[in-house]
Amino acid sequence: MNRRKFFRNSAVSAAGMLSAGIPGLTGCLDSAPPAGPFSSSGNIMKEVMKYRKINTHEHVRPDISPGALIEVSDRLGIEKLVISSIVTEYSGKSATPQEFRDCNDLVLKAMKQYPDRFLGQAFLNPVYGKESLEEIKRCMDQGMTGLKVYNQVKINDPLFYPVIEKLIDLKMIILVHAFCGLGMGGHRPKYGNTEPNTSIPEDFAGVAKRYPEGMFQYAHLHGGGDWEYTCRILQDYPNVYADLSGSNNEADAVDFAVRYLGEDRLFFGTDGSHFQGVGTILSSRLSDAQKEKIFFCNYNDVLKRSGNHVN
Repeated sequence: MNRRKFFRNSAVSAAGMLSAGIPGLTGCLDSAPPAGPFSSSGNIMKEVMKYRKINTHEHVRPDISPGALIEVSDRLGIEKLVISSIVTEYSGKSATPQEFRDCNDLVLKAMKQYPDRFLGQAFLNPVYGKESLEEIKRCMDQGMTGLKVYNQVKINDPLFYPVIEKLIDLKMIILVHAFCGLGMGGHRPKYGNTEPNTSIPEDFAGVAKRYPEGMFQYAHLHGGGDWEYTCRILQDYPNVYADLSGSNNEADAVDFAVRYLGEDRLFFGTDGSHFQGVGTILSSRLSDAQKEKIFFCNYNDVLKRSGNHVN
């Protein structure tokens, strides 16, 4: 795979998205999506708006207005956004029950403000088992449709088992923060440059084998890790999906992911990189039907299992 062509192919997609005048997104040219076979002779924004879209990986924060997310989404034809609020390692917080309740209250507030646009996911810390199960009930009773977890506990840790089993009962998916470090000199670092509790592809494989009836979403395949290795590890676990969010959009990554994971196991997502998230799928070599699956149908099929699908 010749990744150098990324630099010469990125112009069409980047220019097309920037021509839409999307505020706040013009500073990411170094992460512009590859163009692949996409033709620049047509109207790029017409192509953007051709597909229904569910953004399966996005966040709300106290310093960002939910309305700003809606504005960007309108410009890119994104119909629904799956949102969460999380405690990261940069926050200085430890994700106590009160802290993860506060995160979820922020999501619930956004859901009430834009009930037709936001699908909420609950955040929790399985270290607090009883409180986590109580929080799942509280959030799902108010309309949330899934779970988002960060790196407080690895997804295959036994502390997670009661939470996973509860989500299986609810027929809902678990979005898991993930990373796969780049190997060097024939050796692969166990955790890359992330916190030790970050879930890696082998963790997903282990939990998927233990809970074949569960649904797990590998976060931001384009987040800067080794997506080739990730796809190879996960190819034999059909209950592990991957979202294509992230700002490191190398050429042919989408096509490679389809080859190993299949067209039914990939989701459109942004995780803050909005035009890249759209552009990297548009610039793939996939058919219109395959793009429709990734942009909308695959995740909507997951939502159907719990009766929360989009009509």
